[in-house]
Amino acid sequence: MNTSKWKLLTLTLVSSGLVIWLSVEGWAFRQFLTQPISSLSEPKVVSIPQGTTTRQAAQRLHQAQLLRHPEWFVWVMKWQGLDGQIKAGEMEIQPQWDLTTLMDALVQGKTVTYPFTLIAGETLAQALERVQKLDKVRQTLTPLNEQTLADALGQEPPLEGQFLPETYFYAAEEADVTLLKRAYQALQRRLDQAWSQRDDNLPYQTPYEALILASIVEKESGYAAERSKIAGVFVNRLRLGMRLQSDPTVIYGMQERYDGNIRKKDLQTKTPWNTYRINGLPPTPIALPSADAIDAVMQPEETEALYFVSKGNGEHYFSKTLAEHNRAVRKYILNIVP
Repeated sequence: MNTSKWKLLTLTLVSSGLVIWLSVEGWAFRQFLTQPISSLSEPKVVSIPQGTTTRQAAQRLHQAQLLRHPEWFVWVMKWQGLDGQIKAGEMEIQPQWDLTTLMDALVQGKTVTYPFTLIAGETLAQALERVQKLDKVRQTLTPLNEQTLADALGQEPPLEGQFLPETYFYAAEEADVTLLKRAYQALQRRLDQAWSQRDDNLPYQTPYEALILASIVEKESGYAAERSKIAGVFVNRLRLGMRLQSDPTVIYGMQERYDGNIRKKDLQTKTPWNTYRINGLPPTPIALPSADAIDAVMQPEETEALYFVSKGNGEHYFSKTLAEHNRAVRKYILNIVP
């Protein structure tokens, strides 16, 4: 075979091989663009640190078995003008996603979030203690207490009762103050809205005073349906100049001295919150009131009752007179049945 024919044969073979290779690679690339990104059966959470490049993100996904061709991914991101736009955070990647869905999720920052619930009736100190124990929250306030939190929020203490009890969601590495700021702002919005819809002639002059009473109603109402009536009893007492005589205010004033029991001497010990010894409202809320408790004190039930006592099942017996109330105490508290 002469040289010319050999060169022609070689060129033909190389060309054929190139065509075949391009066809195979082209098919593989089309599969990469359109097929699920992984053969895994379950989603995985992948952490993308701040400052991660597209190439580094591709390697992380590849190592997690969520991307077959990291170099192709980098090229497509550049071709789409998305290079350098991947958001940091924890992301739950679904293996059945196609490449476009994956890129959208990474660029939009669809991060995994975790729930945290502020519990109605707990104190701010109890809430802050639980925040300190949250996984994946970045603790920026050291120590985390009412004063450091007030400073971070640009507010003056006390902050008791000024965080709305509900479930909030946070991303990994979100700051503690960011989470608490959302709860603080939610409470202010809810309180302002309720105040604007309040009944006329209520015996409190400011939203904060209403918040104080709402916290007492929250602690007194194990049965949610009674909140408005309990609020009505306290409103009646305030209008008549009667002391509120609420046990939860005594407990709050006792602070660390409270061991689960209220004794006669505790009722007689004067603290700023002991409504057996002070007139009117205490100086601050005594707990985090729910939105329902706030609504209850803004639109209390009209009732002639001035007293109530627990029946022991979460509900209360309401009385108009002291004599009737004393009979109820003997029945439900002392178990003395006439």
